Amino acid sequence: MLVVTPATEPIHGLLCDLRPLSVSVVASASDDMHLFNGLLAGHHYLGHRNTVGENLRYLVRDRMGRPVACALFGSAAWKCADRDAYVGWDRLTRERNLQRLTNNTRFLILPWVVVPHLASHVLGLIARRIRADWQAKYGHPVYALETFVDRERFPGTCYRAANWRRLGATQGRTRNDRNDRIRAAVKEVYLYPLVADFRQRLCI
Repeated sequence: MLVVTPATEPIHGLLCDLRPLSVSVVASASDDMHLFNGLLAGHHYLGHRNTVGENLRYLVRDRMGRPVACALFGSAAWKCADRDAYVGWDRLTRERNLQRLTNNTRFLILPWVVVPHLASHVLGLIARRIRADWQAKYGHPVYALETFVDRERFPGTCYRAANWRRLGATQGRTRNDRNDRIRAAVKEVYLYPLVADFRQRLCI
């Protein structure tokens, strides 16, 4: 397997110095896939493992072609009380429409890149294209994005700056916890509508 190692010289300055950024969908078995996997495995606090189900990987480069960010979108959380209430989902409606929502499971600004407002700018670039990318890859649309931010590690500033909506917080339980015994980090729940009538489209 080819391993692509990016340069790690510090990148500092203003966002305008890096623009225009290029956002590319990472193709399977490409050099970018090896690079993407290696960056997440080496620099994201959750690491990276093979994804199951529908997903999109984005690699972001600056105007000089240097990687600056990675983002992974995959299957939405099966249940989330605050999200489900906000959207207007009961159990059957959620199960019928869950694939129309995607979860930003990984977001990484590379640790040697320190550029104010870069993260929120990248989120905005992806939000403007992900519906078309998802439709092209899977033949059906997505109408909103969600993410879960570990409140003990991150304040969620870039999501708020990119106009994601904070819906509440998880209860610190895992999906396998049937008896309220398995504890997990409490995470802030954020959602980003991709269309104005997202509720109607998610409740058909």
